[in-house]
Amino acid sequence: MAAGPAAAAPSTALAASSYTAPHARPSAPPRAPLSAAALTTPHAGWRLKDSGSTARFRGLAAVSRTTAWTAGTAGTVLRTRDGGKHWSDISPPGAGELEFRDIEAFGARRAVVLAIGEGAASRVFRTDDAGATWTESFRNPDPRAFYDCLTFFDRRHGIALSDPVDGRYRILSTADGGRRWRVLPSDGMPPAQQGEAAFAASGQCLVSSGSRDAWIATGGAATARVLHTADRGRTWSVSDTPVPAGDPARGVFALAVRDRAHALAVGGDYRPDQPSPRAAAVSHDAGAGWTPATAPPKAYRSGAVWLPHSRHLALAVGPSGSDLTLDGGRTWRTFDDGSYDTVDCAPDLGCWAAGERGRIARLEP
Repeated sequence: MAAGPAAAAPSTALAASSYTAPHARPSAPPRAPLSAAALTTPHAGWRLKDSGSTARFRGLAAVSRTTAWTAGTAGTVLRTRDGGKHWSDISPPGAGELEFRDIEAFGARRAVVLAIGEGAASRVFRTDDAGATWTESFRNPDPRAFYDCLTFFDRRHGIALSDPVDGRYRILSTADGGRRWRVLPSDGMPPAQQGEAAFAASGQCLVSSGSRDAWIATGGAATARVLHTADRGRTWSVSDTPVPAGDPARGVFALAVRDRAHALAVGGDYRPDQPSPRAAAVSHDAGAGWTPATAPPKAYRSGAVWLPHSRHLALAVGPSGSDLTLDGGRTWRTFDDGSYDTVDCAPDLGCWAAGERGRIARLEP
């Protein structure tokens, strides 16, 4: 299911766990490590990078503090290798009519990108040479299917998610890095609710952790739910969340998984004139049960991510601002009022956010 709205600006404070850059040259002076102290100063926060684009970016893959990929409207794919100083437009040829909403990268040269839409508009492309060439590896032949998100367990195994077909979510699977895809049997998938779908808002309606576990975020129906698989999409269990639903514009829009047990859910109502109470929840049991945040973000949030190497720090972003939690998702506070749709962090604490009108930013102390 497609999703939308927007706003703008940057500012203030953040936090992250301790990390020392791994590739400093021996002759260079010692670099100060990124730390919680550095990222909670009044000057810390998102720093906008000039992307040179007007696309709306909802797909984002953080490789490191220097390398990131992003994908968006008008078939646009950009990549930076220098921390956002310069962006290369490496969009697949002939993709200008497509809506890219998710991208998964495996370093600076290899990536897989998903286009959303009904029928043949849902496609998957892959590159092994930093976007110099692209191969279309999947084009949806079923007019009833609408693919929203994809995720990879490792460099070879991944799945993509379609809104329900014949009353059940459809799962597409690859075992060769996205070169070939097949639809998995649906007998292990619980029935969808009437009107239920996933939101293609940030590339985070389907997320994974480890070699076999993945989770689906849903909305649009009576209850916002999370589905979990422990076998790469063959069978699924389902749980209700306290995030409000009951309307096509409400539900869980994004999941962030710290490890197999700990997960965050964020969402709300994406319409800018509607409130989004109780728009975040926490799970400590692989998504089997969910507890509402005691102080959730004050508005709709479409993306979320745990900060690497931390047990308690996470970010959430949306068109009206960004929030930080210091206690594993129980309480959130706004630290930036800029408009972002998606967020992702690399292991070296390279955290990036992207959104409307070509907005891309990196978290900096």
